[in-house]
Amino acid sequence: MTRSRREGRRSAETAIGERFEFSTTGRILFGAGVVGEAPAIARAHGRRVLLVTGREAARSARLVEALRRAGLDVATRAAVSEPTIDDVRDHTRHARESSRDLVIAMGGGSAIDTGKSVAALLGNGGDPLDYIEIVGRGRPLERPSTPFIAIPTTAGTGTEVTRNAVLVSRAHGVKASLRGPFMLPAAALVDPDLLRDSPPSIIAASGLDALSQLIEPFVCKRANPATDALCRDGLARSARSLRRAHGCDLAAAVRADLALASLFGGLGLANAGLGAVHGFAAPIGGRFAAPHGLVCAALLPSVMEINIQALRTRASREGGVARYREIACILTGRSNAAPEDGVTWVRDLTRELGVPRLASFGVSSADIPALVERAKAASSMRANPVRLTDEELAEILEGSL
Repeated sequence: MTRSRREGRRSAETAIGERFEFSTTGRILFGAGVVGEAPAIARAHGRRVLLVTGREAARSARLVEALRRAGLDVATRAAVSEPTIDDVRDHTRHARESSRDLVIAMGGGSAIDTGKSVAALLGNGGDPLDYIEIVGRGRPLERPSTPFIAIPTTAGTGTEVTRNAVLVSRAHGVKASLRGPFMLPAAALVDPDLLRDSPPSIIAASGLDALSQLIEPFVCKRANPATDALCRDGLARSARSLRRAHGCDLAAAVRADLALASLFGGLGLANAGLGAVHGFAAPIGGRFAAPHGLVCAALLPSVMEINIQALRTRASREGGVARYREIACILTGRSNAAPEDGVTWVRDLTRELGVPRLASFGVSSADIPALVERAKAASSMRANPVRLTDEELAEILEGSL
C-alpha cells in the first residue's frame, strides 16, 4: 500500500465514529424553477412580508408580484452592499414599525445576511451590538427568529444554510457575526436558473468563495464524515464547471454544479468550520473596500501552501497532508497528484479568472502586523488544521499582496 493511501485510510478511520452534530435550514428545496414555490411556502409562515433584495431590486419583481397574488402584503428593502450594523438597524426599525411577521431575502450573500439579521432581531429585540461577537456584547439569541426564507441568486456564500450573518462594523474596522442556531432559515430555495444572468465577474468571485468554503471545512480540525462527503462532491463540481461558467457557458448542468457547490460549502462550514482564509477575510473586509469572495480567492493559494508546509513540519494532525493530497487529486483529475499540485491548480485558476491581489484593495506590507493580530482572534481561525505562527500568518499575507 502506498504512503498516500495509508495516510488517507488513517485519516478516514480517525473521522469515522467521532461524535458530531449536523444542523441546517428547516427545509431545502433545490432545482430549476423552485423559486415558483415561494408564495406557498411564505403563506405557511406569515402574511406581512419584508422582502430584502440585492442591489438590482428589479430581479425580484416577479417574486413580489407572485407573493402579492398569493394575498401577501409585501414591503421591499434593498441591500446595496455588504451589510453594516447601521444597515441592519435601519431595516429592522422599518420592519418593526410596519409589523412584518415574515422576512424573505432574494439576492446574494449581502441580502441574505441582512435578512437573517433582521429576522433574528425581530424575534429577540434589542440592538445588533447586544448579540454580535468580538465587537459587541455577545449575548446569545435566546428566542427563535421571525420566520425567514432565503432565495440565493448567486452561488458562493452558502449563507442560506448557515447559522450566522456577517456584518461590517465601520467603527471597529472589522467584520463580525451574529450567530446562533435560531438564525437557521425556515426554508431555502436554491434555484440554479437564477444564475442565468450572472456576469462573469460575479461568477468568478462567488464561485471561488464557494471553492474556499469546500476546501477549508474538508481540511479543518472539526471535519466529519457528513461534511467530508458534501465537500468532496462540491469540489468535483467546482473543478469541472468554474472555468466553463466564467467563459460564459451557463448551461443547465453548469448552473446546477455551481449552485450545489455553494450549497454544499455552506453546509460544510456550518457543521465543521473554516480556517485561515476566512480568519483573514474578516479583518481585511472590515478595514478595506474589498469584496469578500475576491479576498478569499486572493488568500486561498497562499493559505493552502503555508498550511501544507506547517503540517509537514510539525505533523500536528494525523493525515492532514493527505487531505490536501485528496483535494489535489479531485481538482486536477490525476490520481497521483501531490498536495502542492492542488495549490498550483488553485493559483492558476485565480489568475485565469482575473482575481486581483490584495494590494489592489489598498492592503500593504505595513498593514500586515495589525491584520495578523486581528486574524488570530477570528473565530474561523480556531478550526484551521494547524496552529500557525505569527511569521506563517504574515507569510500568507505577503504571498497574497
